[in-house]
Amino acid sequence: MAFSKSGVASLIIFSLLASATAHSYIDEILKAHNSVRTKLGLKPLTWNFKLEAYAKNYAHKRQHDCELEHSEGPYGENLFWASPYGYYNYTDAVNIWVDERKNYDYHSNSCKENEMCGHYTQVVWATTKSVGCAQVKCANGDQFLGCNYDPPGNYIGEKPY
Repeated sequence: MAFSKSGVASLIIFSLLASATAHSYIDEILKAHNSVRTKLGLKPLTWNFKLEAYAKNYAHKRQHDCELEHSEGPYGENLFWASPYGYYNYTDAVNIWVDERKNYDYHSNSCKENEMCGHYTQVVWATTKSVGCAQVKCANGDQFLGCNYDPPGNYIGEKPY
């Protein structure tokens, strides 16, 4: 197939735009995670495509029912669900996890009674180095998002940072 110079230029521009769009969710997720980690003096997370593939595989398994059941895999994991009546982006999901910090008491290393804080502590787990996430639209229109972390966090008796 032969391309004119303008055709080649258009193809290159299209490829660059497609690549930028494809990676914009990665930048969004990393920014959401690393903004809170930076405030705590923690090293930023990097993107891990192996974790993304794991998250995609698991998200597709949940696509039929959108249940927030953990994969029980070898990685740390945060899950997010949203109804079809509102749109949530990756930043919203991470911010909801991070908002659990109000339920976490660093001195006692515990959550407030009857409250969750494990999503937050996974996001800020100091020894975690990388993250990979995936999102699917479920059969009923709901959204399911999963992020996996390596190395995992939330070890009983250990503080996140």
